[in-house]
Amino acid sequence: MAAKAATKSARKAAPTASTIPGITFVQELEGIKEYTLTSNGLRILLVPDDSVPVAGVMITYHVGSRNEAIGYTGATHLLEHLMFKGSEKFNRENGNLMEITIESLGGMLNATTWFDRTNYYSIVPASSVHLPIEIEADRMRTARITEKDRASEMPIVRNEYERGENNPMEALDKEMWSAAFLAHPYHHSTIGWKSDIEGVSIERLNQFYNDFYWPNNATLTVTGKFDELAILKLVKKEFGQHTKSPKPFPAMYTEEPPQQGQRRVIVKRSGTNMIAIAHKIPNAHHADIPALLVLTNVLAGGDTSRLYRAFVDSAKATDASTYCYELHDPSLFLSYITLTPKTTHAEGEKILLREYAAIKEKGITAAELARAKRAVRRFIASRRDGAYAFLSSLNEDLATGDWTRFAKQPEQIMNVTAADVKRVANTYFNEDQSVFGQFIATNS
Repeated sequence: MAAKAATKSARKAAPTASTIPGITFVQELEGIKEYTLTSNGLRILLVPDDSVPVAGVMITYHVGSRNEAIGYTGATHLLEHLMFKGSEKFNRENGNLMEITIESLGGMLNATTWFDRTNYYSIVPASSVHLPIEIEADRMRTARITEKDRASEMPIVRNEYERGENNPMEALDKEMWSAAFLAHPYHHSTIGWKSDIEGVSIERLNQFYNDFYWPNNATLTVTGKFDELAILKLVKKEFGQHTKSPKPFPAMYTEEPPQQGQRRVIVKRSGTNMIAIAHKIPNAHHADIPALLVLTNVLAGGDTSRLYRAFVDSAKATDASTYCYELHDPSLFLSYITLTPKTTHAEGEKILLREYAAIKEKGITAAELARAKRAVRRFIASRRDGAYAFLSSLNEDLATGDWTRFAKQPEQIMNVTAADVKRVANTYFNEDQSVFGQFIATNS
């Protein structure tokens, strides 16, 4: 995220694009230049930074667990694993398997999957920036997705699923989302259900790949030290080999029906006692999101926050955390409390609801607002602290459908008032739109 709170207006001219037929300049905002590969609709974001000796490359596919359904939940994540197994040009037989090729340069290559997106990224020495671009262009349409590799990777993904099941917070979080969303695909976690991980066919995975992994459903971002003109020419050469998708992308049209009363979740297994509360909130582009982000800091932003003082300082809990999920579709505002052994779930619930009610009734103080904004300024600065930090931060805004949030949101947050925070608390902290959760430890 940009280190400056003020947002510069988008500029409509870029000298590098005018000399490359087939590359269309779109806009520039806070040093981020957007282009389009005209032949197939690939979005390109260039963010040069000559002060560093490395370059970062990320391809973001606008597909995630939001685009899955019963029978193939977790498909995006399983595909993420399979897409490292090789492509037409980069494979074990040629001696240039992607991961080995990048790591031999001292670079890193990885990927992550989430509700609304999947990203594949590399950080390499600046002189080798061409390699990850060539790799991502090749596996965009020639990834090897085979039954042999599915069979070998499935146990690894299943083990990842089981590790999450053994984590109290992850286990409770999964149940909270499942209870909050009955119809919308945010109902299931990104890793999917165990039986789908084990049972999905290679034919279904290939269909999913062929449905979504096309240039007009992707954004390529390059940051760090590189020559802009050379990169645009390389992107045109490598990605220009692909056509846009031959048919429309499968639409995700399911909307969550109105909730009609509080829902409750209880998870009993080995672990640590916890409580959680979730409330429905709008999608990432709603005008109330900046105030909700400030509210997360007021509630659980360090040892001066409301929940820390109410729980940790009084030895009622060992940890308190709050999250405002900024997603493509309406999502959740969640707080988690890890209770100490002598604190009952009922006592914890009473304290948590009391703290929420206090903000609804009396609002927050000027000092709390100032601390929250200082924290936001620190966070804003950290978003450009290294190639990966920048790429991953920009990626989350891309996933919501508009990367310009990355540049615009800092100013929006700085304009939040105490009255805004009180208003959003009263708007969204509605019992009938909430889910309350308990993790009950069964340790002997």
